[in-house]
Amino acid sequence: MPRMLDVSDEVRAEIGDEEADRLLAGQTAPGSYDCTSCRTPGDSEQERTSTVLFIGDETAVLAFAHAGCLPSQVVQVTEEQLRGAVKSITGDTVDLEPDTVVPEQAVLGVTSGLVLIAGELHPALVVEPTAPIARPGTTGSGDDFLPLLIEQGFMPLTELSAVPPVLHGWSVLLAVGRLHAVLQPGSNGGQPVAWWQAHQPLQVTEGWRAAANKHQQVLMFAAPVGSIGRQPREDLMRDALDKAAATGKLVGAALPLAGT
Repeated sequence: MPRMLDVSDEVRAEIGDEEADRLLAGQTAPGSYDCTSCRTPGDSEQERTSTVLFIGDETAVLAFAHAGCLPSQVVQVTEEQLRGAVKSITGDTVDLEPDTVVPEQAVLGVTSGLVLIAGELHPALVVEPTAPIARPGTTGSGDDFLPLLIEQGFMPLTELSAVPPVLHGWSVLLAVGRLHAVLQPGSNGGQPVAWWQAHQPLQVTEGWRAAANKHQQVLMFAAPVGSIGRQPREDLMRDALDKAAATGKLVGAALPLAGT
C-alpha cells in the first residue's frame, strides 16, 4: 500500500530517485515508526510522514517523523552523533558517495537554563566542548574554539549586562517542546545544517520553553573546555558564565527560534 510520505527534493537528491520511488510506493518504508522528533508512534499508512535523512561522515540514517513535527529534510551530523542516534532511530543505513561527506565536528556539551539579564529571564544554551578545538586542517595543542565562533559572528562578552546581538542565519530548532539542534547557515546560501544535533531530543523546562516562545530567540553562550562545567543549578551556571566573561573566555549571540 502506498505510504503518506513526504520526500523533499534534498532528501531525494541524497538517496536517489530509485530509492525515493520505492519509499513512496511503500516497498521500503515502514508502516509504523517512532517519530524522530517527538518519539511517539506514527503510521505512514494513516498520517502524513516526513522522511528525515541524518548524514554522518561515512554513513546516513533515514528516519521518519510526523509531518506536523518536522518537515522532510537532510540534517548533517558527526559520525559519532549518528552512531548514538542509531540506537533511537528506526531506519536504514544508506551508503553515501565521497562527495557527500561532511567535515568532522567537535563533541559539544550543551546545557539549557534561564539567565537573568537586565531584570528579565532569557532562555539560554551554554556550549562547552569536551576537549580543545583545533582549527580544521591544523595540528597542535591550541584551542581555536572561540576564534572560530567569533569568525562566524559570535560576540566576545566581558559581562552579561545586556542581551547579545542577534546572529542571523543561525537558529535553535525546538519541536514539540524539545530541543533538537543548533542550526548554522548552509554553504553557498543552501539549507541550514546542524552545527550541534542532540542524540535524542532534549526535554527543556516549561519555564525555558515559555521564555523562548516569548522572546522568539535563544541566547547561546560558548566557552572553552573547562570554563563552565556541568552546573546542577541555574545560579551556579550564571556564576560560571560571569567568571568566564570576566576572564575573556565567553562569546555569545541571540539565535532566532525555529519551531515551538
